[in-house]
Amino acid sequence: MAAELLKLEGLTLHYGGSQILNGIDLSARVGEVTCVMGTNGVGKTSLLKAISGTHPRSGGRYVLDGEDLGRVPAHVLARKGVGYVPQGRDIFPLMTVRENLETGFACLPRTEHHVPDEIFELFPILKDFLNRRGGDLSGGQQQQLAIARALIARPKLLLLDEPTEGIQPNIIQQIGRVIAHLRERADMAIVLVEQYFSFAYDLGDAFHVIERGAVKLSGRKDTLDRDRLLASVSV
Repeated sequence: MAAELLKLEGLTLHYGGSQILNGIDLSARVGEVTCVMGTNGVGKTSLLKAISGTHPRSGGRYVLDGEDLGRVPAHVLARKGVGYVPQGRDIFPLMTVRENLETGFACLPRTEHHVPDEIFELFPILKDFLNRRGGDLSGGQQQQLAIARALIARPKLLLLDEPTEGIQPNIIQQIGRVIAHLRERADMAIVLVEQYFSFAYDLGDAFHVIERGAVKLSGRKDTLDRDRLLASVSV
């Protein structure tokens, strides 16, 4: 079995006085897609924010690539290889596609400040639109840009929050092919938050279903019954 890159034990998270995550255990392996599923409002996005450091966790153990980490901020985790594509994409609308991509250089040494050819092989449309403003792209094109920007930093752990949300079917298929390619490359672990069941099930190797801030069902694809998994994430 592939190496375990991320291990969470008993992770908790609060917003103000409200506890959002209640003792989450989760692991993610290199060369695999770990899917986090559940209905709206159960804490999936909060979990990715905790893993990425964009919202500090309240407690629990966080081990990344063998290193037991305390509460470190997002920019430190980014330098340690955590790439995050948030829900809603968060590209810079007034900056060009090229400038958006170049923000991914922040975690790299100056000698590596270039956009690899592979980015344009994965997302050909971005090469055509390099000088177009991010805000002028369609939702699907912005999603491609957000994933590309995260990949430029060469992450060891890639976090994807609802990458198919509000996107036309042909681009959903392309994003699925990109995720499958990254998985087969076997040099990163991918954590995918996704409500589109078939998309997640086709790509996933392991599944964690969250309900009310806690994991209610988890397992590997070969040990989980598909119908049971589908029922557990249906409203």
